[in-house]
Amino acid sequence: MTIAFLLPTPRPVDPETDAYAQEIAVLQHKFGGEILYINPNNALPRHLPFQIPRPVFGFHQMHRLHRMEKSCRFFQIYSPTLYPYPILARLRRPVIYTLTGGAELRTRDVDFFKRLAAVTVADATSLERLRASGIENTFLVRAGINTSRFSDCPPPPGNNFHLLMASAPWTRAQFESKGVDALLAAAQKQPDLRLTFLWRGILTEEMEERIRLSGVEEQITLIDRRVDVNTVLGGVHATINLATTPDIVKAQPHSLLESLAAGRPVLVSRAIPFSAYVTDTGVGEVVETVTPGDILDAIERLRENYSARRNAAVTHGSTDFTLESMVDSFTTVYEHVTGGL
Repeated sequence: MTIAFLLPTPRPVDPETDAYAQEIAVLQHKFGGEILYINPNNALPRHLPFQIPRPVFGFHQMHRLHRMEKSCRFFQIYSPTLYPYPILARLRRPVIYTLTGGAELRTRDVDFFKRLAAVTVADATSLERLRASGIENTFLVRAGINTSRFSDCPPPPGNNFHLLMASAPWTRAQFESKGVDALLAAAQKQPDLRLTFLWRGILTEEMEERIRLSGVEEQITLIDRRVDVNTVLGGVHATINLATTPDIVKAQPHSLLESLAAGRPVLVSRAIPFSAYVTDTGVGEVVETVTPGDILDAIERLRENYSARRNAAVTHGSTDFTLESMVDSFTTVYEHVTGGL
């Protein structure tokens, strides 16, 4: 089998650190296939004040798409939102739509997604929401990571509380929507809070300037290079992932899955679908809104219950989100679409 993977997202600076690219690489190894970035903005300088709109994504690569159709069994598009990309209706092979964020569906788009070969979602709430809308070709596929890369070790000593934030912004607007600004403001209010930010080579100078202006340089570590994430996790108490809406991060962010695999509890926004899992399993705390006050409240709850939250992380982290489970779930979807592999 050969799969044609389509990505409407920005091309990552380092694919080996990108969650989409990591998952697709596993599926490519198992089933074969190639990746095509259909976002025409990838070819434009990042500083331009305008963006090419989503309705035309992929049309500039029509010839390439038709060539891919000759060798692939189906297309699989990875998208953080449920958007009816017009290019998908022009393809002559079945299309699997892999939703990586939470399900926010417009009524007028329901028929579009019903016509696709399959839709996959990462969380049970999104599954229930789409099936209730009549999109019965929806499947649950949890995210998966290579848990063998991570090992549990005791948390760092001392009185400071250290958080890792590894979901860097793609745009300037995401400094607010991904909670970077709120985290810096929280650090201003709590001197014993330490923050490590893992960056991705985009907007680094902007981040450095915001750290400088916040006046909390001594509390912040900014890492803008490839690192051993397991080693970084060994030096923090927990990992935090924030978002004001469910469509700007994965429903099950890899940074949080990696944290759990290393025995580190997590802090997550209520808006991110993974918050339901955190509540159900007790592997961390939920941040109700992306404000300095709510962040500090959640940190305080985590510190008070740290032993229990850490034990839950150790219990669930190495088993609930494995690559093997993810591949098995996608295999079921592929068999449904092709009538058997």
